[in-house]
Amino acid sequence: MDNMDQRLIAELRRDGRASVMTLAERTGASRATVRARLARLQQAGEILGFTVITRSDVAEAPVRGLMLIGIEGRGAERIMARLSGMVQVTAVHSTNGRWDLIVELAARSLGELDQVLSQIRTFDGITSSETNLLLSTRRAKSR
Repeated sequence: MDNMDQRLIAELRRDGRASVMTLAERTGASRATVRARLARLQQAGEILGFTVITRSDVAEAPVRGLMLIGIEGRGAERIMARLSGMVQVTAVHSTNGRWDLIVELAARSLGELDQVLSQIRTFDGITSSETNLLLSTRRAKSR
């Protein structure tokens, strides 16, 4: 992926419904170039799809957070599988550094989030955790 591909993807992250003409104007490329690059990015698997975020996506679970988890031993796969089965868990990421996993959570209330955190902390193999509430989210802007 070159700089133009990255700019196209950044624009699509900003507005996934942008037309080819709009993308061409924003990137300074021709419509034919934008069309060809988008097709190539999709064929190569760089762009897997387009999505939309609706009000109900956020309204049904307005309390969101990131839980950082430290794991003892080799239980990461087992813990990840268990986490993935929880309704309030929207994503599980393995990572490096101090924490082994980062878990994205979404709940209807602080009380529900508190219950989920308490439940997760009881999993065998979890040695430590830290949770941060997400207060607002801004889309990355194109460069």
